[in-house]
Amino acid sequence: QVQLVESGGGLVQAGGSLRLSCSASGSVFSINTMGWYRQAPGKQRELVASISTGGTTHYADAVKGRFTISREKSENTVLVYLKMNSLRPEDTAVYYCNGVTVTIKPWGQGTQVTVSS
Repeated sequence: QVQLVESGGGLVQAGGSLRLSCSASGSVFSINTMGWYRQAPGKQRELVASISTGGTTHYADAVKGRFTISREKSENTVLVYLKMNSLRPEDTAVYYCNGVTVTIKPWGQGTQVTVSS
């Protein structure tokens, strides 16, 4: 079993930056591609960035060029980061990390990002 904990969200003005962190602990040997998802009020959860164990990254068009995903691994923990620059009001959402090819259950609590105009 894997436990997910997200942190780093907050309130920021448009144009600002935040760095989100995700800690995945437990049976981390089962973790492969990880991603950051977001869910805005009234909208479905969407994948915004992913990173494979080999470091290959993919980004949704809406965040390409502004967000950067990275990861590192220690013995029993996988850390996944999302550096967000040039934030826009439409980036406001609860951000979650999770697997991409395999969904980890339960989801973490997420971290709220609010971008004011």
